[in-house]
Amino acid sequence: MARVRPLSGFPELTPRDRVVEARILSTLREVFGLHGFGEIETRAVEPIERLAGDSEASKEIYVLQRLNADGDSDAKVGLHFDLTVPFARYVEENQGALQFPFRRWQMQKVWRGERPQEGRFREFYQADIDIVARETLPEHLEAEVAIVMARALRRLPIPSVTMHVNNRALVEGFYRGVGIDDVAGALRSVDKLDKIGPDGVRAELAAQGVSETAADAALELARISSADSSFASAVEDLWETTVKVDDVSGAQDQLARGIASLATLVDTVNAAVPGTAVADLRIARGLDYYTGSVYETFMDGHEAFGSICSGGRYDSLVAGGGFPGVGMSIGVSRLVALLLSAGLASATRGVPSAVLVAVTEEESRRASNAIADRLRARGIPCEVAPSASKFGKQIQHADRRGIPFVWFPAEDGDGQVKDIRSGDQVEADADIWAPPAGDLWPEVVGSDAH
Repeated sequence: MARVRPLSGFPELTPRDRVVEARILSTLREVFGLHGFGEIETRAVEPIERLAGDSEASKEIYVLQRLNADGDSDAKVGLHFDLTVPFARYVEENQGALQFPFRRWQMQKVWRGERPQEGRFREFYQADIDIVARETLPEHLEAEVAIVMARALRRLPIPSVTMHVNNRALVEGFYRGVGIDDVAGALRSVDKLDKIGPDGVRAELAAQGVSETAADAALELARISSADSSFASAVEDLWETTVKVDDVSGAQDQLARGIASLATLVDTVNAAVPGTAVADLRIARGLDYYTGSVYETFMDGHEAFGSICSGGRYDSLVAGGGFPGVGMSIGVSRLVALLLSAGLASATRGVPSAVLVAVTEEESRRASNAIADRLRARGIPCEVAPSASKFGKQIQHADRRGIPFVWFPAEDGDGQVKDIRSGDQVEADADIWAPPAGDLWPEVVGSDAH
């Protein structure tokens, strides 16, 4: 048999680590549902031309083709690399059956052919929420999406988070006011500030024809942040000292709208989830389709991990216009990998069983099975020992599996149950006894989780 060779970028978790992942997915599902978001699931493949579009994404697409394909249509589809492209197609195809504003959550695996590295995979779970309207999207929904996501993140077994928010209208208005013509290109460069530093951003802006003065103004804008609406005065002061173009009325109106929107967003989110949002004008989200609020979320004390959740407002979900919306996305697999590698979260055990029912001898296995079934009927997960070995070995088996309790059947009565961690052992009735709530199912704990 050929030696098994691992495939990098395709994570396979242990059962214990899967408990952490499952807890994150179930918590997100619960919080999204509490706020009225409905679940959808889209197919794993999309036409290549829809996936690639006009972007660099074509380099990352896994093409789907049968081994002995003979030129049929199977060769024209690829695995989706995010959930936005299939969601756009889903809305476009099903618009007649949807109620708008349409509130959706979606958790599926996606595939991306990029170079694997820490926290970045070729196959991973992604979790998205979006609110999409047919014609106009009320601005208050930009705050609602952020609030829902902030509440979901607070329920996860992770350190506290801070959501850094900005407004594209504010930034675009300012850039236009200081004489930057290629706003989209400048945004993409400033979005790399953490990676390439101020000098790297200046070099890229210079290559785009941006003057040194305008580049300095853009970097100065990126330094402004506050946990409330006080950022507004700093932006206005910077505008007064740096604006250079003659006709600034349009740019100034755009700037004012962006300032007002961002101030409302920060105050609204922090009123609902105190201490969550920070206005951070460094956040650019270099993707061109964002038009309003943009979000980047970091774990406090672990900012080096990068953003764990991001998104923003867009004016058109589908090609050709229409369906404005706002959404946020979590790379779940990346988040899980970061938590596990840094020791920030772990499961109390990797198996669901809270009880191992011992077997006195093989002839009495039926009695052990009956006790296990009575416990299961009451919602207590358990399993029966694989062999009627000495009780000491059966206890060792439970310990290796992480099972906290061992049940010893008796000829008269149900027997006794032992907490193998403390050594406490008591008489028990399978129709009455239950483990402590914290032992019933595997729990997820963290070193500094809240």
